[in-house]
Amino acid sequence: MTQSQLDRLVARATGEDIRSIRRRGFSLANLVEVNFDPEPDQRPPQWVDWDELEIERSKPRTAR
Repeated sequence: MTQSQLDRLVARATGEDIRSIRRRGFSLANLVEVNFDPEPDQRPPQWVDWDELEIERSKPRTAR
């Protein structure tokens, strides 16, 4: 698939004009390159361990 074909398919699927799609910079992923991420997310994973939180909440507080 060429870049032009990809742009046309994305434009058709989204209803956007092809110029908008080209400005957004869609590209084909290289399946050989497994660590590809144009904007890597360096933040730690966002989650709450509810069991751990409950354990912390139920611990008696000590006076300082």
